[in-house]
Amino acid sequence: MSEKFAVIDTETNWYNDVMSIGIVIAEEGIFEPIGKKYIIIEENAEIGGMFSDALLIKVQKPGIYIRTEAVEKLIKYLKLNEVVSIFAYNALFDYRCLPELSEFEWHDILSMAAYKQYNREMPSNAQCHGTGRLKSGYKVGDIMKMFGEKSYCELHNALTDAFDELRIMKYLSHSIHMYPKLGRKNC
Repeated sequence: MSEKFAVIDTETNWYNDVMSIGIVIAEEGIFEPIGKKYIIIEENAEIGGMFSDALLIKVQKPGIYIRTEAVEKLIKYLKLNEVVSIFAYNALFDYRCLPELSEFEWHDILSMAAYKQYNREMPSNAQCHGTGRLKSGYKVGDIMKMFGEKSYCELHNALTDAFDELRIMKYLSHSIHMYPKLGRKNC
């Protein structure tokens, strides 16, 4: 059996507090969803944010909890699915939003998607730093378009965005062990 991992995305309110969390569980090498969970943090969602209108789109009925309950449910779900590694696009942001998940190994999808040495679909004329990282144009939508999804539009719903980030991992088709871990000094 392949190793399971989670892809997580968060959406934040006007005060940068997490108002929703989307989690997709997948297996190494397959990169197809085998589980999902969508959580809304009640007190933060009530404040509202730029993407509040996407909180309740019809992807899955969310669990609505106060933050402490939400984090407990999330950790229980990850452990139940034997998840050790969490992946996120621009993972440092999500890691900082969810410090309660520091016991898991965090990996950044962006660290592979935005580098010409790991993204074979990057245009040859793309403007890159000496390290191979794109100078601009590395948002999720930009990367999805590189992979041929020309009409892609990010919904800014935490669960649908987590599914999209898993698709990026599938397009890149690298082992999950190639993705660098977030260093504790960065967090």
